[in-house]
Amino acid sequence: MTLPRRALFLASLLAGPGLVAMLAQGTPPPRPWVVAHRGASAYAPENTVPAFSVAIEQGATFVEFDIQRTKDGALVLLHDTTLERTTDVEQVFPDRGRRVQVKGEWRTQWPLADFTLAEVRRLDAGTWFGPHFAGTRVPTFAETVAAVKGRTGLFIELKSPERYPGIEAEVLSALRAAGLDQPWANPKTPVVLQSFTVGSLRILAALKTPLPIHLLFGPADAATWTTGAGLADARTFVTGLSPDKQVVAADPGLVARAHAHGMPVTPYTFRASSAPGAPDVRDEMRAAIDRGIDGVITDNPDRVPR
Repeated sequence: MTLPRRALFLASLLAGPGLVAMLAQGTPPPRPWVVAHRGASAYAPENTVPAFSVAIEQGATFVEFDIQRTKDGALVLLHDTTLERTTDVEQVFPDRGRRVQVKGEWRTQWPLADFTLAEVRRLDAGTWFGPHFAGTRVPTFAETVAAVKGRTGLFIELKSPERYPGIEAEVLSALRAAGLDQPWANPKTPVVLQSFTVGSLRILAALKTPLPIHLLFGPADAATWTTGAGLADARTFVTGLSPDKQVVAADPGLVARAHAHGMPVTPYTFRASSAPGAPDVRDEMRAAIDRGIDGVITDNPDRVPR
């Protein structure tokens, strides 16, 4: 349905152009948006179809995931730039590791960029999380879209895009092929793009995508992006903010300032913890929601206060 002009004007105060277009063409997702971090990653292996399926069952508004590129140019889902933490690459390709020094310590790593899609498809991306997920594979972007389109939204993070020149245009092309390159193209599958890499976000803006674009940043960069000047600068190339939850907790006025610049705020990452003295994740999310945030990025979609 078409919203009245006044409603669109009010919406523009709280959203960037991409989200305003969404509002103009359909009923917006109810807030707070529940953004399942790498899927429902507290309950299934991150960045896999099983994690997205659980997130959908738990009522997620969006599934969040990380996109990178294989040696032969396939877009796949992976958080780390290397494969060893979340797959059995060490067993399948024991001689393909690289010795690298990380913070003064020598390690062996298996960079995704060294492997073709056919090789990545041979890896088990589930057993590390639990034996009942054995055989789960690293999904391609196209496979992910096919699994969730029409069921939930996509919150797409371009991970380490500086390693993959041209990936911004490739992601937009893949979305176009899936019929998701315009806001609200599929009413049940809204799309948001985000990254920590400012240069990549500026490329997306220069490519004139009408989709919402969010800036991810942590406490170390809060001073750059949370001032009036910083927010005004961010607004020249993004339509929303995805700050670390600590940034929002430490600066109660940030959400209102961001909204004044037309940017929604979706902080990361809310996750349940069994550590002694850890705060209850529901209480953390409730406090953030009470500050006016627009959505929560969480490993536990089922625990978001509704």
